[in-house]
Amino acid sequence: MATASPSTEMEVATRPLERLEDGFVYRFAAMHSPCELRIETDDSRLAENAGRAVELEALRIERTYSRYRDDSVIGCINASAGRPVRVDNETRALIDFADRAWRLSGGRFDITSGVLRRIWRFDGSDNVPTRDQIIAMRSRIGWGKARWTDGEIALAERQEIDFGGFGKEYAVDCAINALRRMTRAACLVNFGGDLRVTGPRSDGQRWRVGIEDATQPGDMAGRLEILDGALTTSGDARRFLLKNGVRYSHILVPRTAMPVKDPPRSVTVAAPTCIEAGFISTLAMLHGRKAEKFLKQEGIRAWCVR
Repeated sequence: MATASPSTEMEVATRPLERLEDGFVYRFAAMHSPCELRIETDDSRLAENAGRAVELEALRIERTYSRYRDDSVIGCINASAGRPVRVDNETRALIDFADRAWRLSGGRFDITSGVLRRIWRFDGSDNVPTRDQIIAMRSRIGWGKARWTDGEIALAERQEIDFGGFGKEYAVDCAINALRRMTRAACLVNFGGDLRVTGPRSDGQRWRVGIEDATQPGDMAGRLEILDGALTTSGDARRFLLKNGVRYSHILVPRTAMPVKDPPRSVTVAAPTCIEAGFISTLAMLHGRKAEKFLKQEGIRAWCVR
């Protein structure tokens, strides 16, 4: 497993903390997202150290599992050309999670579908792939074609894997674990709208969280309160294609290699961990027009915006 080198901490520039009425906020960018730690303490040194710990953990996960780095674990697996690759324990746990998610979702959640980014670029344009491009990509998708046994993975011909469906959420959980090792202060970690808290606020109250309006990016659709656990939101407020009046969601169905039809504009889910909440919110989106029915049947606490 790739880990942060001794020089990594020196690479993280010192950032002034913003003092809040009830603590501090520490902001940085990672995984193509704005990230922040909110910590309720009067100790500025603790807040700075906690912020750096959260940032370093985010950078570690990004470097270890980025699909864009040839030297990442994912890069090495994808370059293996079908040869078996033995992975470390952390990666093994993540692939086990992806395998369970694939089985529980009936194949809707598939870490081999990330290869579709080669033809689908959700930049707000009208550049929809051709039918031939889509058909050609389908043969490369299917977790069932890969071999995963006792910590060893072998991909089928031209296959790739991608942890983009849960990497950021996993990083939030890792950051929370790092914080709990260093402080009992009340903390909230938010990576691009996927967030988790260490528990109640310092006064025992719930955290208040704004939910973005998927139909009006930048505006709030409402506010939720959270005492413990995580909240994630899946949606297409900023990532989509629009052609001939048809809006194409960035949530892609692995079996068809096409955007899911008629999904909610966003689904927000509460769960004990961020990686669980992220999986459920994405799976709900993959149910398209039946998203609300799926969530109700499963008894999941969720908020949908159409």
